[in-house]
Amino acid sequence: MYIPKHFQIEDEKIAYEIIKEHSFATLFSQHNGMPFATHLPLILDKENQYLYGHFARPNPQWKDISNQVVLVVFHGPHCYISPSWYETDRAVPTWNYVTVHVYGETELINDEEELMDSLHEMVFKYEATDSPYRLQDVDPDFIAGLNKGVQGFRIKISKIEGKAKLSQNQSVDRQERFINQLERISSEAEQKIATLMKENLK
Repeated sequence: MYIPKHFQIEDEKIAYEIIKEHSFATLFSQHNGMPFATHLPLILDKENQYLYGHFARPNPQWKDISNQVVLVVFHGPHCYISPSWYETDRAVPTWNYVTVHVYGETELINDEEELMDSLHEMVFKYEATDSPYRLQDVDPDFIAGLNKGVQGFRIKISKIEGKAKLSQNQSVDRQERFINQLERISSEAEQKIATLMKENLK
């Protein structure tokens, strides 16, 4: 990923937080000699440096992904920055965003217990804390049938790159102007970018 130095996320803890908070990712690999991508949720095992997930078995990407070094993109918040917010007419539109790229070698999971552990972890992460749903309460025969329809995998993390393009290359006055404009927009993306920009100015 192209990362100018002033946009680089150097703190690994911040990169891990982005991975956990924006865990619905895009997984890129080579399939039949062509780039192939799947959009799917991934679980981070920070201690052992793995990402866990599963493909639907009809998805052909898993069939030749074993031992491939793949790219996983975690998309954080992003939004448009209007040239009308500048104090000059010598400006063009741009985009502020946060993203993390993870590289690693893929291993297929054929152990049913390990697959179930990763599925439990995923349900635990995404279910509301007051939800009555528990995967272990579902009929075992039903779960066994569903498991035949998925292929689990893990990615051994070898490299993490993080980029936060938050107008750091602009003057403080200009950044404050952008924040003020973004805070007037009610959508979640603009609000998140405004918050990140304010934190970056501290």
